[in-house]
Amino acid sequence: MPVLEVKDIEKSFGTLQVLKKIDFSLEKGETLAIIGSSGSGKTTLLRCLNFLERPDRGKIIVNHEVIFDAADPVTRRDSELRKKRLHFGLVFQNFNLFPQYTVLKNVTLALELLARERPDYKQRKKAILEEIREKGRNLLAQVGLSDKLDYYPHMISGGQQQRVAIARALALEPDILCFDEPTSALDPELTGEVLKVIRNLAERHTTMIIVTHEMDFARDVADRVIFMDGGVIVEQGSPEEVFGNPREERTKQFLARYKGN
Repeated sequence: MPVLEVKDIEKSFGTLQVLKKIDFSLEKGETLAIIGSSGSGKTTLLRCLNFLERPDRGKIIVNHEVIFDAADPVTRRDSELRKKRLHFGLVFQNFNLFPQYTVLKNVTLALELLARERPDYKQRKKAILEEIREKGRNLLAQVGLSDKLDYYPHMISGGQQQRVAIARALALEPDILCFDEPTSALDPELTGEVLKVIRNLAERHTTMIIVTHEMDFARDVADRVIFMDGGVIVEQGSPEEVFGNPREERTKQFLARYKGN
């Protein structure tokens, strides 16, 4: 039973068509890696799934509910998209932490804002906020940062900042956790600590979409791989199929270039 179905998604910026008839599905507990050259449409696809960009055409279905249909004005309303964005957690390339807040506050801020909408918030404010902080502490422990709760982003390494960003994305318990090249802004020695956290999430069967240039990691961790080029899905299948026995010539060329680096 798919948790996510993407049907016929297209996106253009002016006269440049970046995504062309994108179709795929994602099972609950599955890790999907999306690979391809720069400019192939990978990041735009993630941004469309998170509604940071609005697709020009197509449907996005989560848990059998159509949450976006480009042909249906109701699903395109900003108020609707803000709510539906909660289905997805997005971890950015460059962390995007709030520099004025502590590590713990970065993780709990969205939960605290949502809590204010609860009917019992005024009566139980102190208890609710403590519950949220406890959840934040547990998430930071999960990513190995229990000793950094009161630090500010500038006081920790890039790898640690990215782990905070992962904990923040997990805090809202999204149906699907999305990563946009999560190690591209990191020095090589910091990359491993972030990949270890993602690997642990995969082992816990967290439903994830990972745009990555780490081919060995994608091959080892993903349940399924999509190769994109020129805004289309050229090939998709298991890591063994895509990396070990690619069918399409364009996939073979891309992987050969990667192996040659």
